[in-house]
This record gives sequence, C-alpha cells and structure tokens, in this order.
Amino acid sequence: MSVFRQRLTYLFGTTKGLALVAIAMISLTAALFGMLSGPMAEIGVSKVIVDLLGMTLLPAEREGRIIILYHTIANAVIAVEVYFITDMLRMKDSLRRTVRTLVTVGYMTAMIFGLGFAYWGHNWALHGVFLFGESLMFFSGVLLAIALWPWDKDYYRNDPAYSQTRKGLDLERVAFFMLVVTTLGSVLFGAVPGSNFGNGFQTFLAEDVIRMPKKDPLMLAVIGHLHIMLTEIAIAAALIVGRWVDFKGILHKLAMPMMILGTFVITIGVWSVVPYQFIAHMIIYGGSTLILLAGLFLLIYNWNDLIRQRIAQLGIEKPRLGDKLGALLHDPLRFGATWQMLFMNFTTSFVGIFFAVKLDEIIREWPAREERIELTGHWHVLSAIIATILLFYFADQMGLKGKLRQWFGWLVIISSNLAFAATSVFYLKRLFVSEYTQQALVNTLMLMIEGGLGLLLVVLAAFMGWRLVDLFKKRGRWGDELKDSWKEISP
Repeated sequence: MSVFRQRLTYLFGTTKGLALVAIAMISLTAALFGMLSGPMAEIGVSKVIVDLLGMTLLPAEREGRIIILYHTIANAVIAVEVYFITDMLRMKDSLRRTVRTLVTVGYMTAMIFGLGFAYWGHNWALHGVFLFGESLMFFSGVLLAIALWPWDKDYYRNDPAYSQTRKGLDLERVAFFMLVVTTLGSVLFGAVPGSNFGNGFQTFLAEDVIRMPKKDPLMLAVIGHLHIMLTEIAIAAALIVGRWVDFKGILHKLAMPMMILGTFVITIGVWSVVPYQFIAHMIIYGGSTLILLAGLFLLIYNWNDLIRQRIAQLGIEKPRLGDKLGALLHDPLRFGATWQMLFMNFTTSFVGIFFAVKLDEIIREWPAREERIELTGHWHVLSAIIATILLFYFADQMGLKGKLRQWFGWLVIISSNLAFAATSVFYLKRLFVSEYTQQALVNTLMLMIEGGLGLLLVVLAAFMGWRLVDLFKKRGRWGDELKDSWKEISP
C-alpha cells in the first residue's frame, strides 16, 4: 500500500482519523470566519480577509450567512459524535461503514458548498449541493437509528451492573436510539420553515425577534429547532462520556431511564412551542430536569471512580481529604469532561432559568440589547463547552499521556472556564452595575474573555499541529493506530 494511500485510509477509514479530519475542518472554519467578527472588524482584520479572499458580504444578507455558517459547524460536530457512537456501540459492520461514509460526505459537502454559496456570491447551484449534503446527513441518521435498534436480541445485555430490563434490553442503547430518533424529528422540525425560505418567509436570527409580541408558527419552529438541536448534541456528549468512563451501578440504573424519558419529553416540549407556546416551556422544564439529574448521576459516578482508582493505584489504605482531592484531579481529561458539565449549569442552565423566571419582573425592564446579549452568549457558551467535552474524549483516544495530558487538560479547563465565567458576568452585569458605570468592568471582562479564548485556541492549535506533524512521519503514531484499527473488534 502506498504511503499516500495509507494516510488516506487512516484519515477516512478509522474512527480517530475521521474525527481528526472533522475537528480540523471545524477549527479552520472557526478560525477563518472568526476573523469576520465584530472585534476583528474594529481593528481592520476583517477587511483584509474579505479583500484577500474575494468574499461578498452584503449587510442585508448577514443573517443568512451566519445561519449557514452555524449549520456547517454543527454538521461537523454531529459527524464527530456519530463517529464516536458507531465506534462505541455494537452494530453490523456494513451499516457502520455506510453511516460513516454518508455522514462524512454529507458534512463535507454541506460545509464546502454552503460556505461557498454564503460568502462568495450566490451561485444557487452551490446552495442545491449544500442541501444535498444536508440530505445525506439526514439519511445517515436514519441508517444509524436502524443500526442502533435496541430490541434486536443480539444486542441484549446480561450484566446486572448496567441498566437493563429483566429480559436483558440494554437501556443505555435505548437512550442512544431515542437520541437519534428525536434528533431526526427535530431536523424535520427545522426543515419545514427552511423549505419556506423565498416563499414569503425571511431569514432572521432568533435573538433579534425576542421582543416581538407575536411570532408566526414558522418563526417559532426556527427558534425551537435551534434549542432542541443544541440540546440533542449535549445529550449525545453526555452519553458518549458515560460510555467512555464505563458508567454503571445503581446510578447508571437510575440515570438511563431518566435520560430516555427526559430526551423524549424535552423534544415533545420543544415541538409543542408552535401549537401550544404558553405551556410548552413547562414540558421542556420537566424534560430538562430529568436530563440534568442523569448528568448529575454520571458526574457522581465518574468522580467517585476516579478517586477509587487513583487511591488503589497509590496503595493508600486510609485516604485523607487531600488524598481524595489529589486523586480526583489527577486525570484532567476524565475529570474535565464531567466538570465541564457541572460548570455548564452555572454559566448557561441556571442563568437561563433565572432569565425565564424573572423575565417580566427584571429582564424586560432592561434595554433589549442586554437580553439579546444573554441569548447570544448562552448559545455560544453552551456550544463551546460541549466542544471541550468532546475534545477531552478525543484527546484521550489519541493517546495523550503524562505531562502532555496534564498540560493539555488543565489549560483547556482553565482557559475555557475563565472565558465562559467572564461571559456569564458580562450578560448579567445589569444586575449589579449601571450602564453609566459599566465600562471598567466591561473592559476587564473583555480581556478575560479574549485571553481565555485565545489560550484555548492556541492549545487546540498545538494539539492539532502535533497530530499534523505526526501524520508526515514515516513511523508516526498514525501508523500504529491504523494497525490497531484493523485488529479492533467492536465491544
């Protein structure tokens, strides 16, 4: 096999290679189009990029460009989760290969042709190919649901340590199946208004219409689609982490039914936004509570397991509090995955609940700009935290060990937590500082946000650079990983 062909086989024929390509494309897309953001425009960087690459950026089309950009990045993130799920769960090899092929071609096609349509003029043939890529991704999801069918007795479990029915039905597999099915329905929920673009329905950003007294059904569907798809991506990340840390025991038996029911309830709640807007949120809160409890059980299990394993490894018979804390923090990747879930509550979940509860009493007394800032920050922080959780798992799978593992893990945790905590304070600032005295606080928060995100991007770039250099080595890690992939037998 030629050297070039071997590397292509690694990149597009193994889980690690496929995930590496997708993460690289996400990183490059975020880095490039991040240069068009407000702060970059203020210092003149955006104009240089636009002129250098010959982009066409009409102000009236800003919303459409952003929507396509978000979809292309989300597609790639979903593809990464699909790679992990198809690697973790047993299924027929033919279905596994087909699902991976379709989702790979789908997200790449949508990303390349969608961004070409949005930022380099409007050749509608490119938009058609973009929709074709989206359709391939949807069909890969249909096949994934078939591959995950949990009532096939070949996939039943006979291990009392895990959540299962008396007959052996694997409830964790049911949770994955429920995730895929509800995600497919939620995609269609967004596709309906999408199909009406150009037919009297205009592009808009959800944060721009928050104070419109009346929203038509298609607008509500777009807003619901945004929320539920991000929720489904978060649920997938939680299930992947649970599989990674070998979540089991009584907490697993409690968590899986909650995850199944919570996923179903929150999805129905979001879909109900269109016909039953005023009661839909009560349904959503019920489903969210179940999912958050399942996530809490996962965190408790993971932290206890980290402490137990490290204490046993060190041979400490009577560990003290300091020993337990050191054991918990010993592995920043496994600790960080569930820590980010906890941190997410303080920066997004609890803040979102506060805004919902105090909407009329406090929030609607503020200028609309402040509420818009919170919504935008809420979605971006949640997306970025999910990305760091998946990154921890990916780094573990790529073999980060020793000091590199420690440096990578803690730098990701510290940099992201600094940036996201500052973001939370920024969109809550009106609670404790007036508009006339806020500038000193805003300046400090901006430095924290930009410094934290800058460090996070540098760490990610170093990690990706390490893997890129390895790819050019004749006897790099990629070769060993390719050989291992040939020997793998699905768990």
